[in-house]
Amino acid sequence: MKKVALLSVYEKRGIVELASGLIDHNYDIICTEGTYKMLVDNRIDVKRVSEVIGAPEMIDGRVKTLHPSVFAGILAKRNNDKHMSELKENNIAPIDLVVCNLYPFYKAAYELDMPEDDVLEYIDIGGVSLIRAAAKNFRDVAAVIDPDDYKSIIEEMDEEGNILNITKRRELAAKAFRYTMGYDSLISKYFGKDVFAGQFGNSYKKTADLRYGENPHQRSALYKDMFYNAPSFFTAEKLHGKQLSYNNIVDLEAAKNIVIEFDGPACTIVKHSNPCGVAVADTIVEAYRSAYIADPISAYGSIVALNRKVDMETASEIKSNFVEVLIAPDFDDEAFSMLATKKNIRLIKYKDMKKSVAPIVYKHITGGLLVQENDIIEEDDKTWRIVSERESNDKEWKALKFAWKVAKHVKSNAIVLATESRTYGIGAGQMSRVDACELAVKKSNAVGSYTGGTAMASDGFFPFRDSIDIAHEAGISCVIEPGGSIRDGEVIDACNEHGMALIFTGIRHFKH
Repeated sequence: MKKVALLSVYEKRGIVELASGLIDHNYDIICTEGTYKMLVDNRIDVKRVSEVIGAPEMIDGRVKTLHPSVFAGILAKRNNDKHMSELKENNIAPIDLVVCNLYPFYKAAYELDMPEDDVLEYIDIGGVSLIRAAAKNFRDVAAVIDPDDYKSIIEEMDEEGNILNITKRRELAAKAFRYTMGYDSLISKYFGKDVFAGQFGNSYKKTADLRYGENPHQRSALYKDMFYNAPSFFTAEKLHGKQLSYNNIVDLEAAKNIVIEFDGPACTIVKHSNPCGVAVADTIVEAYRSAYIADPISAYGSIVALNRKVDMETASEIKSNFVEVLIAPDFDDEAFSMLATKKNIRLIKYKDMKKSVAPIVYKHITGGLLVQENDIIEEDDKTWRIVSERESNDKEWKALKFAWKVAKHVKSNAIVLATESRTYGIGAGQMSRVDACELAVKKSNAVGSYTGGTAMASDGFFPFRDSIDIAHEAGISCVIEPGGSIRDGEVIDACNEHGMALIFTGIRHFKH
């Protein structure tokens, strides 16, 4: 006895091959108009849904499948005599397989930022209903939403005799409900315009099992948001090297987020999610050299991010050091060939890096999630306050701005010592701010007085003057911090005593 498959897909990747395979496995196929046209153009024998239900697609395609002849065929329980008798009385064929994916709401609403009237047309109604109906009745019907599953479905039919076993159908149903949940959560967010307004779902699809998590005894996997289509790690291309680890991916994201802060050629070198060197220069090779010499010991086994194409000169510099991962917008052919002689280095081509910023950040806690907006505030240095007696000179002002950009990406408590073009010392993740200051000075080899203008940036206010005194002894000439401590007066007095310029931003950049 022939089975029936209903195909109604927006994303048509692989649908011709799937339809052909289903026909080989004794399926009749019915389709909505767009899918029908593609399959007929490829000489696949199919019927329109409108022929089966006796009604045309209506109101500009808003109604295609919403009909008892479709939904009774999907929802009828095959072991229920009453259900099957009603189908027979109404001349309705059972539908055994539903293949459906939805209008690209994310693209319309978020990526293309269409007017609301246009966005509303991308809210799928019939498709969501088809998927939910098929998934609900998974004991008799298979709900397929992912083109990546098409091949395995045909292969299982080859093995099982034209059917999918109950375990497979249950897996497909779970995937289908996750898919519709994510889709609805995007629509809810669009109407509410506020991720904090209430309950929200997720829409994550596993793309890979990783070797392990932070440590070898921890299982780990990589998941992609099925509806997020903006530039991201998932649109990047691994050109060379072994599989990325959990820690590699975390550090890669941190490195990318720092380097996109800068418009000119820039490099950042990251270890354990913290930068050990950041630099800008006229050329990308100069930026790499400056970032590397900021902390060459920590740079061993690091993640390197560049915001310019990798040329031969830069590749030659990088090859001489041990680098775990190199990410860049592109690679010259010769540069790639040179770096690819190193078996273990991962080379990642990360296009549109500048646009790759997550608007919302999630952190799991036991039993729930912490959710916050990302720290992507646009700061205006015209709102910063000079609170010391001495104002910074032009070179110091540039150093302050550079150090402040970097400090935002360093784990709290964070201290960054820098000139206008590179970091000299970074103190990250310390339990007290004075410890972070001492570490940054140690890393800098106390060269502050030799640069002609070294800035110290602190992600939070100084609770005491002790860090200012340490900075002065190390030759630091200017300081930038949020301000807001009850001892701000003490800190200002210390800067005035030492002839240092002090800037309050009014913005804090804790990173936990």
